Amino acid sequence: MDVRREPRCAIAMRGEGRLVLERKLSRLITTGRLTIKGMAPHPIVLGRTVADAPELDVVVRVRNRMTAWKIGLRPGLYFGEAYMDGSLAIEQGTLWSLLELCGRNFARTGWHRPAGRFLRLARRLWRTGQQVNTRRRSRKNVAHHYDLSDLLFRHFLDADRQYSCAYFTSTGDSLEQAQAAKTAHIAAKLLLRPDIRVLDIGCGWGGLALGLARLTGAHVTGITLSQEQATIAERRVHDAGLQDRVRIEVKDYRDVGGQYDRIVSVGMFEHVGVPQYQTFFDRLVRLLSEDGVALVHSIAHMDGPGMTGAWTRKYIFPGGYVPALSEVLPRVEQAGLWVTDIEVLRLHYAETLRHWRERFLRHASLIHEVYDERFCRMWEFFLATSEMGFRYDKLMVFQMQLARRVDAVPLTRDYLFAAEAAIRAVTALPVRVHG
Repeated sequence: MDVRREPRCAIAMRGEGRLVLERKLSRLITTGRLTIKGMAPHPIVLGRTVADAPELDVVVRVRNRMTAWKIGLRPGLYFGEAYMDGSLAIEQGTLWSLLELCGRNFARTGWHRPAGRFLRLARRLWRTGQQVNTRRRSRKNVAHHYDLSDLLFRHFLDADRQYSCAYFTSTGDSLEQAQAAKTAHIAAKLLLRPDIRVLDIGCGWGGLALGLARLTGAHVTGITLSQEQATIAERRVHDAGLQDRVRIEVKDYRDVGGQYDRIVSVGMFEHVGVPQYQTFFDRLVRLLSEDGVALVHSIAHMDGPGMTGAWTRKYIFPGGYVPALSEVLPRVEQAGLWVTDIEVLRLHYAETLRHWRERFLRHASLIHEVYDERFCRMWEFFLATSEMGFRYDKLMVFQMQLARRVDAVPLTRDYLFAAEAAIRAVTALPVRVHG
């Protein structure tokens, strides 16, 4: 369109958008170079090239007059939407290199400005309202993400379909090795023995439940709110011939009865929501035998309570929330549980997401057969931004071991290393050396 025929308000908005975006980014981009085209007759060039990091020289084009203005005002939502819709195009580099450029710079300058008291209160109230996960709402939220086509997950997860942070004993581990190592690590922490009763809350496609049963002979009941996941998990149990060891149910954790010797929850706690934390841990107490052990594995913020990003909340995980340990531990204490061990995994999820992203891109043509371009861009953006969050934005994973009795686990962590070594001796996993 001829600029001379544009309404004055559109021209003003475009100019204002350029100023807002340029003003924000010019303070942040110093390492690497970002060139932005399409917002003015001449490109905006921010930062400078890095001789030993040519991938940090990225050129993007803003194709829509509204895009710069929207990203400048609310980047947490509109940056992702612009990439999905193609109104933000990358002409030199990739989405990963753009995010790597931003991540390195934002880690140095800080992602967020300190909020005032009123804004902190408003965020707390908004955060609480977004996390009221009733049974009905929880099922709806789970279906939004997990009841997608099996073809999607099959082409970026490992062969065992573990959709959570893997455990890398070295940077050279394959994704399959790292996910198997996680299963062995969790089995050791749960002190599993043959015939012990295990409840897997949020069992996904059954990978962890099957792995624990195979490795230790335990009896595992896996629960999920996703009918799609349950159907696949039940088929896997049948194919493995483990019907006498593993049972899969579509059930909310709040509706589970009976007692279990061990309880494990991996990658599900992020869907509980702060208002339900006390309910969750009180339920663990009711379900756990007197000498039982539980393990909760969850993503967390290392710098205190935050908010789920607007884009992630809208497109990926409605109702999801990444907690801080300061929000979790008071609820554990009130439930009367012993915290017998906490391990923080830092860059393990960044490496997991790198593998997922690379596999997703390798199989993009196959995924395109089921999903359109916009969906595929959305999923690439989700995987790439999540990876950068663990590399540069203070995200981590914790594994919290819990018990009802103070003497439910041995006095020292030596038992963990011995149990892991025993498991590795009968599997293809490399033996770790603990120093």
